Amino acid sequence: MKQFLTLPFFCFLMSTVVAQSVQKTMKRLPDTGQKNSYTTTFGEDNDYNINVPFFVKNNNGTTIDTITGLMWQTTDGGEMTIENARTYADTLTLGGYTDWRLPTAAEAFSILNQQNNNPALDINFFTKTAAEYWWTAEVQANDATRIWATNAGGGIGNHPKTETISAGGTKKFHVRAVRDQSAVPTIPNHYTDNGDGTITDHLTQLMWEKVPTTAVQTWEQALVLAEGLTLANNSDWRLPNIKELQSLNDERAIQPSVSSPYFQNLIVTKYWSSTSLPNQTTKAWYWHTAFGITTYDLKTVANNVLCVRTITAPVSKINYSNIVNQGSVYPNPFSAFLTLNVELMNKHCVLYNSIGEVVYEGTDLAQQNFSELLNGFYFLRVLDSNSSLFKLIKTN
Repeated sequence: MKQFLTLPFFCFLMSTVVAQSVQKTMKRLPDTGQKNSYTTTFGEDNDYNINVPFFVKNNNGTTIDTITGLMWQTTDGGEMTIENARTYADTLTLGGYTDWRLPTAAEAFSILNQQNNNPALDINFFTKTAAEYWWTAEVQANDATRIWATNAGGGIGNHPKTETISAGGTKKFHVRAVRDQSAVPTIPNHYTDNGDGTITDHLTQLMWEKVPTTAVQTWEQALVLAEGLTLANNSDWRLPNIKELQSLNDERAIQPSVSSPYFQNLIVTKYWSSTSLPNQTTKAWYWHTAFGITTYDLKTVANNVLCVRTITAPVSKINYSNIVNQGSVYPNPFSAFLTLNVELMNKHCVLYNSIGEVVYEGTDLAQQNFSELLNGFYFLRVLDSNSSLFKLIKTN
């Protein structure tokens, strides 16, 4: 596993910001879930684990994505037209909540698992149905008859709304609703041009090269090129996975489907991702900027390359190889309060969330009410003689 450089994020003196406020409905961008290796060349998807998917399945028909913070419908609502899907989501009552909605394209793509196929979901947390596609709330920029939809194979694309059975078509487009668990913040600027050949995406905390290489590469060559890149005094560049690439897509734009003026150097073409097809391992996913679909190509085909780096420390920066399992911290799962055994009382404690951010630090852990924390997994470091580390699960 490659070690990340954890550099603090500074505002560059030469940076350029164009006002472009955006709502941040996802706390973090999840990893693809790809665990298998398909090449000996370093840099493929499974060589990097950043924001590893972690779901919590409730007993009320809902599933929480602890990485994004979104709550999802565990079993999709079945096949229907896009018009009925909108009504269904807007009027759904589930788990005691009434504020359900259709997901954006990025949100719908975020729960796919590219290690799996048909469906590209973790069926331990999402019920397998007959769905071939799932509707999103996004309409194609220049054609209101085409709707963005994810598919059971692991991709996303723009489809005629008449393709589904209920509209006279032959395919099964289902609906899966989502809701925000907390107030959604607005970020004043989606992107920053750092003035050094890089662009920072403040939604995903990813840094992108501004001007991609002009020479097309095979997939293996693309991995090598990205790993060898040094830009803006950083050498930890890599080939992005397919979720990272798709996060750049702007469904309001076409030819290319990217945000202007920040990515004006991206052309209408195919950009390789580091993610392989698990059921067709000679192929890998790419992002096509004509409209923004994700699909796949033989790895021997030459496509374009856009490199990325992570500017926040993933959870792997925590040394959790020495996790202890004895019941010195309980209850686990916990909902609000944690109790320490007497030998750990008044010790200095640090509680980390799933990406290594500190959410509590001090010596009065037992007096803290953590009911407002999002559901998911956390790591508790107790600074005793052994510097013990506990993995904890937060639930309602």
